[in-house]
Amino acid sequence: MAIENPSKIDGNALVAMCLSRAGVDRMFGVVGIPVTSLANKAVALGVRFIAFHNEQSAGYAASAYGYLTRRPGVLLTVSGPGCVHGLAGLSNAAANAWPMVMISGSSDQSFTGRGDFQELDQIAAAKPFAKFSAKATDITKIPKSVFSVIDSAASGRPGGTYLDLPSDVLHQTIDESEAEQLIAEALSYRKNQLIQNPRVSNSTTIQKAVELLKTSQRPLIVFGKGAAYSRAENELTKLIESTGIPFLPTPMGKGLLPDSHELAATAARSLAIGKCDVALVVGARLNWLLHFGEPPKWSKEVKFILVDISEEEIELRKPCLGIVGDAKEVVGMLHKEIKDDPFCLGKTHPWVEALRGKSNENLANMEAQLAKEVVPFNFLTPMKIIRDAILGLGSPAPILVSEGANTMDLGRAVLVQMEPRTRLDAGTWGTMGVGLGYCIAAAVASPDRLVVAVEGDSGFGFSAMEVETLVRYQLPVVVIVFNNGGVYGGDRRNPEEISGPYKDDPAPTSFVPGAAYHILLEAFGGKGYLAATPDELKSALAEAFSARKPTVINVVIDPFAGAESGRMQHKN
Repeated sequence: MAIENPSKIDGNALVAMCLSRAGVDRMFGVVGIPVTSLANKAVALGVRFIAFHNEQSAGYAASAYGYLTRRPGVLLTVSGPGCVHGLAGLSNAAANAWPMVMISGSSDQSFTGRGDFQELDQIAAAKPFAKFSAKATDITKIPKSVFSVIDSAASGRPGGTYLDLPSDVLHQTIDESEAEQLIAEALSYRKNQLIQNPRVSNSTTIQKAVELLKTSQRPLIVFGKGAAYSRAENELTKLIESTGIPFLPTPMGKGLLPDSHELAATAARSLAIGKCDVALVVGARLNWLLHFGEPPKWSKEVKFILVDISEEEIELRKPCLGIVGDAKEVVGMLHKEIKDDPFCLGKTHPWVEALRGKSNENLANMEAQLAKEVVPFNFLTPMKIIRDAILGLGSPAPILVSEGANTMDLGRAVLVQMEPRTRLDAGTWGTMGVGLGYCIAAAVASPDRLVVAVEGDSGFGFSAMEVETLVRYQLPVVVIVFNNGGVYGGDRRNPEEISGPYKDDPAPTSFVPGAAYHILLEAFGGKGYLAATPDELKSALAEAFSARKPTVINVVIDPFAGAESGRMQHKN
């Protein structure tokens, strides 16, 4: 009697099985040798694969997906140059502390050092950007490798991890029963090895922080995207509203409390950071975005209470007081401690009144500028129209994606965030080119929300081909391009700079004047609009927001409007 051969599976199928068992339900990437089969088998197991044109954009999508969902975003790339392109996303995840796993196929191990197709030491290439890397050198090593990179990405301070899958391993086969046993063993090991986020064990530290806030004359609470990632909005709201302490969000912390909140100090930022004497900084780094916590922007006497998931970050910054722990948990503990011995600055407190007065003054000045309808468009006129159209949508608010120089910087001041995690921008690394990747990640992570991108034409150009991806998956994304003909706005050279044998070439900052970006989307079946007047822009926004279909609105901006952002002028 013939014995039936046990069913066999290859490395591609085993990786797909492990991803599915680990709870991965979305994957971004570009397929090709040697990972096409892996993608197909993952899809067959219920993993939605979003196929991009470029690994760079797919990597940005994976990094943003990790931030929005708190589950590692997964990027799949081919070997060699595909891996190199994907490192843009991995490095972005590392800089922003977002959980992401990059998985790359690699060349056959038996040909190492002999110039195999797309051969590269990919572990070494990923090392500067990966908090953990693994290479499955045999099919039996796949389960433990997959679970390890996924778990490491989200543990402690989140970040990027890397998994290398040689082509020969993907083609190896084992019995399905052995595969199940290997997965079971890896899951058992995983259960015992899972790293928990550090817990705040020292209640004395919490008491010291509360005492510093209580005795402060000009306290300030600063929070960033680390607090947003932690889902700390409810705890922050309770702490701020019970104590009456003004707050200042970093750009991607906007929305944890509404920008319209009476204690928001965003419009009085310079006064807030320049005069505060105690600053509770939650889930934000004292880096360039916060002027490193140093004079002259900050007072020499300011005392920082720094809350961070990473002990190394606190040691690096050397604050007056450091609290290691998850932002949501720490803020909750602070509020609980204060409830036992409550205090509140009150609306008439001199510090609160000073910030409110300065905020009202600056907001009134901004509104006076926004009230002027300038045509040809400057940056402010279309920005106000976009702001009002977004606010008119109510809740759930759209997820706003913003990149560019003038466009992003002015957008931070004008566009209003009313709900948590509804702003994605260039972030810690100031990364240009994230736009379409972020849009796709947001649409996939939050299908109930519209996604609105407000981008400069330079930023849009990095990933513009991904508008085809929007159409292919019919994602509810409206891309608004501020078209001023170049980087910062066309040819801005001084006369003495226009010389030499190539003086008749376009300026390094110039693009083709009048570029028809809206027609690019129409080539793939989407809807495009050209808007050069307030009525044209209002009409285009109304139609696009109602349709919730892939759209590009090409907004014509005066090439000589705007200037480099204030924080960057000294660097350029």
